[in-house]
Amino acid sequence: MANMPEHIKQVNEIKSSILEVVDYNYCGQRDIDIQIEQPEFTSLCPMTGLPDFARIQIQYTPNQYIVELKSLKYYLLQYRDVGVFYEHLVNIMLDHLVEKVSPKTMTITGSFTPRGGIQTRVVASYNQ
Repeated sequence: MANMPEHIKQVNEIKSSILEVVDYNYCGQRDIDIQIEQPEFTSLCPMTGLPDFARIQIQYTPNQYIVELKSLKYYLLQYRDVGVFYEHLVNIMLDHLVEKVSPKTMTITGSFTPRGGIQTRVVASYNQ
């Protein structure tokens, strides 16, 4: 983006390799619904460099793997220095997590705090 402030990192600097998975021991026996919330998520506006705040919700039905939570925490922390639009952010997260976890289903919801009087909620879903 041409007018992005210089101190802002690009979204392609997010490393999905940070994400680790653990075997789901009940694969083939039963489905469970996993819900993870990060209520203090931060990224940057790619236009101004100002912080954007959100509640990120990850809901999925595992297949063979579950995401290791400490690695997920470090993965999400990377975004605090990255300039990215809400709509792209949620889709990038979904792509990275689906690639690593290979779930049966996954939905990521970003509920962003109001900016300029406008509140935004973005939902992206994957079904195997």
